[in-house]
Amino acid sequence: MVMAPDATGTAKALARLDSTIAIVTGGSRGIGLAIATALSERGARVAIVGRDQAHLDRAVAQFPKGTVLGVRADVGNAAEAAAAIDAAVASFGGLDVLVNNAGVGRFGAVADMTVADWNDVIHTNLTGVFNCCHAALPHLKARGGGWVINISSLAGSNPFVGGAAYCASKAGLNAFSEALMQEVRYDNIRVSYIMPGSVATGFGGRDADAGADWRIAAEDVADIVLDLVTFPSRSLPSRIELRPSRPKK
Repeated sequence: MVMAPDATGTAKALARLDSTIAIVTGGSRGIGLAIATALSERGARVAIVGRDQAHLDRAVAQFPKGTVLGVRADVGNAAEAAAAIDAAVASFGGLDVLVNNAGVGRFGAVADMTVADWNDVIHTNLTGVFNCCHAALPHLKARGGGWVINISSLAGSNPFVGGAAYCASKAGLNAFSEALMQEVRYDNIRVSYIMPGSVATGFGGRDADAGADWRIAAEDVADIVLDLVTFPSRSLPSRIELRPSRPKK
């Protein structure tokens, strides 16, 4: 155990994850990289999946050699998603935690949106989660259980103008997560989804530093993932909403 102060200044034990094997999709940047970093720092072996090889290479270089595996794959493609899961399992010997974080944002009026943009959002944000879960569940069951953690968004329950594709993908992800949670709970697989509000990353082409003084930090989402995977097995925080404490007026 490592000891760290909590909000009151009192030392608390931080559980180690030395025997944990995790996969984080969309893990080369932003929230995904923060999650991969947090898991690795606790001792987990982590595979990060992404579509851009250059981003993957830069991310992997930040970690101690041999602790993090970079796998290039488009999770919206079922064959590539399955190959990525299999590569991680083959490299590390199993799977305990799947974090579905890969996501894209294409924003604009429905009348102006291209079919290609719609498909990219739905295939990545929703179908990609199905593809990864479908490939990962046999491996989680073989380990006697584990976690599936889906990174959703408050947009899934709070639609906004110009966000039809993105909001629909996240609403679908929420429903998918709820159904999957009930399907696999007796296999000792716990399913949770996290719904952050505005996060200070470069997502959707936004300046990564814009609003950093009030937006949620990627590391805040990563802390929730750590809390989940170390949560007592008798309980399941199945849905978590995360908002900026003091959003811009």
